[in-house]
Amino acid sequence: MSRSRSRAWAELLRLPALFTVPGDALSGAAAVGARPNSRTLLAIGSSLCLYEAGMALNDWADRAEDAAERPHRPLPSGRVHPAAAFTAACALTGAGLALAARAGRPALTVAAPLAATVWAYDLALKHTPCGPAAMATARALDLVLGAAATTGRTRGALPSAALLGTHTLAVTVVSRQETKGGSPLAPLAALTTTALLSRLLAHSPTGVPLDRPSGTGLGDADGEATVPSRRSVMPGSLPAIAEPAAVGRERPGPAHARRITPLRSADFAWSPRRALTTALAATYAATAARPYFHATLNPSPPLTQRAVGGGIRATIPLQAALSARSGAGLTALLIAGLAPLGRRFGRKVSVT
Repeated sequence: MSRSRSRAWAELLRLPALFTVPGDALSGAAAVGARPNSRTLLAIGSSLCLYEAGMALNDWADRAEDAAERPHRPLPSGRVHPAAAFTAACALTGAGLALAARAGRPALTVAAPLAATVWAYDLALKHTPCGPAAMATARALDLVLGAAATTGRTRGALPSAALLGTHTLAVTVVSRQETKGGSPLAPLAALTTTALLSRLLAHSPTGVPLDRPSGTGLGDADGEATVPSRRSVMPGSLPAIAEPAAVGRERPGPAHARRITPLRSADFAWSPRRALTTALAATYAATAARPYFHATLNPSPPLTQRAVGGGIRATIPLQAALSARSGAGLTALLIAGLAPLGRRFGRKVSVT
């Protein structure tokens, strides 16, 4: 394949945006408390294929519109044939579903509606009021796919999927006016959403301390604090651990049994995990907020396109913050390391 043709396909598939994809599956695995495994890698492969299928199908569906508004794109410029783009979309969709099937039935159960959402968005929903919600649903499902493939469980990934979907919703609303410009309300709403998500990321979702010492009897798998109870107490000895009791609940016992006081989030005001989550949340806010602010002041097409690009790039620190918030610090750092690569390739090929 010639260099010019390779560049045309790189533009069609938005290759720099691919660096925003692996973090979906990785943060999904972190959300259910699992380490990445071989099935997580299959989920990442499935996500990459389905994402690229959406890119190719998007330009195929918009080829007439792009001929008038963006004639430099690969299809209207003639550098990629429409039939080749549509064939690539079909092949990539099939490959994505096949990889999900290899990861197991739970993964395929999520990948199938994900693929359907991608096709429905590109072919029918993009220019309707349901378009942003469909795109947000696709991104949320992609995170859930990582959880389903890794463990077969998805419920624990839903809060993280909701936050990621909300961010995607805001970016998509802004992108609807990137060719003609428009009202400052869309970037202003995205700016407000970014601020709210950043605050949520830096705080525990249920008021439970972000850091619970493992193996100390101070926290269970569901995040509910527990305390030791007494099975039998010898004079002058400490109570033996039997079954957990709810925080602040006083169990029947002799008068000398020590009263347990409730744990408060202030007891764990700082920790490496909280510091990492806060730093990544701040990085997410800084990446998205500045271009949104500029587009709010002047919603011209160039600044709106920069706002969309900033929102797409901000997906990576958002995924990293979600992973750190779930306690997967190494996974968070791995995801965050994709951001410089995305910026480097983004200088050569646009992400929008």
